[in-house]
Amino acid sequence: MTAARTTSADLSQLGLRERKKIKTRTAIRDATYALIREQGYDATTVEQIAERAEVSPSTVFRYFPTKEDIVLTDEFDPILMAEIRKRPADEPWIDTLRHVLKKAVGFGLEEDPEVLRLRSHLMVQVPAVRSRMLETMSVTGKMLTEAVAERSGMDPDSLEVRVYTMSLIGGLAEITLYWAEHDFRDDLADLLDRALNVIEHGLPTEKP
Repeated sequence: MTAARTTSADLSQLGLRERKKIKTRTAIRDATYALIREQGYDATTVEQIAERAEVSPSTVFRYFPTKEDIVLTDEFDPILMAEIRKRPADEPWIDTLRHVLKKAVGFGLEEDPEVLRLRSHLMVQVPAVRSRMLETMSVTGKMLTEAVAERSGMDPDSLEVRVYTMSLIGGLAEITLYWAEHDFRDDLADLLDRALNVIEHGLPTEKP
């Protein structure tokens, strides 16, 4: 949901090889966003991205199978899962989500709000990015399914866990799209609260 960067503290816990991979992915993403700002998404090529990031085009494709993946992929999913697992085992699941996701939103806005807005804008304005987003939601969904199953004690492959998890993933995606479609006027944390309230309680009886 956010384009959160991996912090220095996070990097220090990783091995040298993984740190180098993250730095390369970050350089590629930074180059991509810079070029998109300068000339637009469609005019930006993988060859230009590689040149700006000082890597080969094959390196770009090794880390990101498509140009859309550069926009959509970040390092935050594993960190998000770790944060979920740090929460008290007896904490209501929705409270865990609210705490962890608000932390993620706050970090994303604090770290690089312009990138977060650009990324959200591309999801709305570029059909290829939006389509790829829908395709890749299953990756985050699978990770979240494991966390839900651990907390609930249910089988991660059960229909109930799968439906709940993908409903949550779809809702989080809609927050990003709604935020961008409304010119980023809304507070992102407030939108998150509203979305989680719908997941927890269903549709409100009164218009928000």
